[in-house]
Amino acid sequence: MIKFQRYQLENGLQILIYPDYSTPMVALDVCYHVGAKDENPKRTGFAHLFEHLMFGGTKNIPDYDEALQHAGGENNAYTTNDLTNYYLTIPKENLETGFWLESDRMLELDFSEEKLNIQKNVVIEEFKQRNLNQPYGDVWPLLRELAYQVHPYQWQTIGKEISHIADASLEEVKDFFFRFYAPDNAALILSGHVNPDECLQLAEKWFGSIPNRNVAKVALPQEPIQTAFREKTVERDVPDTAIYLAFHMPDRRQYEYYVCDLISDVLSNGNSSRMYQRLIKEQKLFVELDAYVSGDHDPGLFIVSGKLTGDVSIDTAKSAIWKELKIMQNELVSAVELEKIKNKLEANLIYSQMSYLNIAQELANFENIDRAERINEQVDLYRSVTSADLLRQAQLLFQPTNCSQLNYLAKK
Repeated sequence: MIKFQRYQLENGLQILIYPDYSTPMVALDVCYHVGAKDENPKRTGFAHLFEHLMFGGTKNIPDYDEALQHAGGENNAYTTNDLTNYYLTIPKENLETGFWLESDRMLELDFSEEKLNIQKNVVIEEFKQRNLNQPYGDVWPLLRELAYQVHPYQWQTIGKEISHIADASLEEVKDFFFRFYAPDNAALILSGHVNPDECLQLAEKWFGSIPNRNVAKVALPQEPIQTAFREKTVERDVPDTAIYLAFHMPDRRQYEYYVCDLISDVLSNGNSSRMYQRLIKEQKLFVELDAYVSGDHDPGLFIVSGKLTGDVSIDTAKSAIWKELKIMQNELVSAVELEKIKNKLEANLIYSQMSYLNIAQELANFENIDRAERINEQVDLYRSVTSADLLRQAQLLFQPTNCSQLNYLAKK
């Protein structure tokens, strides 16, 4: 049980505090409830761009990294389709430095054309490296565009096109900041060697005067139910032909999300899993094969992806995968197999919560979904899933009309 305390400042900032006195360190995490899904379809990549701009300095603190390093701290950040998360770790004696740094850049960045152009170039190079200049780099853009017709999950956090970042004006960037980077659209999480009363005093001192910006939740278009099989074939200069099957699945707030996650573990979690044993080890159809959930907060995707062996055809690979999916639809998973999967999953969850930094990030993630208290409900939800639940969900999930297939052919 992760016992944390919750508070709220008058400006709307949510504060979550988890004391852990086994470490002399503190994790300070600021999660902004803005991700790629909140962007203008004609100006994608902004949430990720800000992940870079936020380290470019403010009028009061020109060099964020230097100030933090002098206090013995380290930092990083990441962007998803659902959130943007900034976190630092620092010795408990220097915790106030973390409050100072994070509150100052929440208040306002030192915006300039020069700094914007520097970070634009960094992001553009990252786009090229990630999507254009590495094998299989464009798989996710292609698969997302195939699976989603209207929901903004159809683009990655890096953005749809380089031009969206290249053509961004300073005014557009400022507007994005003041629209989403605000105390009433954020959560401050503290985990580690902390005194809750002291943390509240520091939060009020450093964050309390930042104005509430009345951030309105973005109204997202809801993806319609897919009613027909979709397929796209591309040819690329890659070592192995690959196949990707994407199925629409429930969101993170639904019990069925946990059922889908367990289905993915039955199929491909480890060398004893069904698809590894049958399709890789025995039939030797794939060199790699995996099943996993995208983990998105809104309705996401259940993915089956595999790289084919030698001259194995797409049709052969597809038939083998669907045979395994049909077994999930028609046969109950044995109590022994399901218990093994649950035990492994529970062990991984418990192990991940041994790190004060991991706990801070998990609290931030669940707070972004809707409430951090969900962190203590995961094990019970997974434990409550039955073989009948797996069978019923597989029957709903694995329908050809719910499938988008990407054939990624290696050039001969």
